[in-house]
Amino acid sequence: MHALPLFEAIDYIEAGNPIINQHITAIAMNRVEDAGYVYELVSDLLFAQRDNENSYKSFRSEITCFLHWCFDVAESSPSQITRRDMDRFVAYCQSPPKALIGEFNVAQFKLDKGSQQRIPNPLWRPFVGKRGEQYKLSDNALKTKMAILSSFYGFLMAEDYCERNPAQAWMNHSKFSHKRKFDMCEEEGSGLAFTELQWSYVISTVEQLAISEPETHQRSQFLIKLIYGCYLRVSDVSARTGYSPIMGQFKQDKQTGIWRFHIPKSKGGKQRQIPLSNALIAALKQYREHLGLTPLPGYQEQTPIFVRHRAAGRGRDAGLIDANLGIRQVRESVQVIINLAADIAEKDGLTEDAEVMRQLTVHNIRHTGITHDINLNGRPLSHVQADAGHDSIDTTSQYLHTSQAERHQSAANKPMDRLAGIE
Repeated sequence: MHALPLFEAIDYIEAGNPIINQHITAIAMNRVEDAGYVYELVSDLLFAQRDNENSYKSFRSEITCFLHWCFDVAESSPSQITRRDMDRFVAYCQSPPKALIGEFNVAQFKLDKGSQQRIPNPLWRPFVGKRGEQYKLSDNALKTKMAILSSFYGFLMAEDYCERNPAQAWMNHSKFSHKRKFDMCEEEGSGLAFTELQWSYVISTVEQLAISEPETHQRSQFLIKLIYGCYLRVSDVSARTGYSPIMGQFKQDKQTGIWRFHIPKSKGGKQRQIPLSNALIAALKQYREHLGLTPLPGYQEQTPIFVRHRAAGRGRDAGLIDANLGIRQVRESVQVIINLAADIAEKDGLTEDAEVMRQLTVHNIRHTGITHDINLNGRPLSHVQADAGHDSIDTTSQYLHTSQAERHQSAANKPMDRLAGIE
């Protein structure tokens, strides 16, 4: 069995490597259909680590090893990996093929003198042992490996690539469970969503900005309200291959008069019809008025929902002023609002809330909409499940939670005998 290094050194990560690009394309064509998309996501993750060389190298090494196992051994997409599959991966790492074990660390890529191009180093191996000794994966090395993969899956979940973290699930059932660093404690359970107070700061901030800077933030306001109100994933509101959000996706049922947002293609190939609240319809009308459009969309209206404020400088959308926002632009646009809201909360003395808010992203707005509708607005779980696109009601049920203060308040007033005093 042969394995190739997949990701270039820090200085070359953005450019990539032509040989590896062809290798990934072949995998996508023959074994793992979404290999190219996964590769792109990992490149983004590694690029974010570029200011910390040690972190970059650790993530690159462990993720490369894992993707080698996914693509070449299991022939499976990372999105399909389960906790049980992680057991198989760990067993593989504990006893890898001898051909994949090196005796010393070498550069993953090197310059070919003949072509003057960087090529995969043929001496590189995904596993390194000590010369003359049998390869052994220590407990510390295994714990580090799985911790990095847990962080990796956390990133994939935030990018709407998958909904579960098999590495964390493996850690939770392993001998490292009592020492794990990646669990959220009970009070941090709300970390997947903004609290009611935190969310009020986000909404009030973007509403004020929409008034003071309408050319920039009317779009931000509707984007945030749409994601929250319809539990949308970033990919649902972003331009990507085969999908570009248009106003015609807002449709009115001719018999009931109910307005819905139609998602023709979502994660897993699902279609969804999500009913709009009265508040969201009002937000849609306000946004369309700002754009100079009729109050509500016409049948099959092709107007893009979200467009860039400036022309893209490079890539396929270079020069297109009305190009739809891509995933990265949506993420960055919303993060600006979240950070501004956190700054305001901090000025108001809410230091801890501000700190938490700065750790949340656009993906957490989807979680917030689901959490608030179940726990605050009292929507039936089955309704939320359908709108969120969850396969199982069990997934939706995970959003049922209460804070420690709420539990204390409900416990303080519960009687010992509800019939006491009745004669």
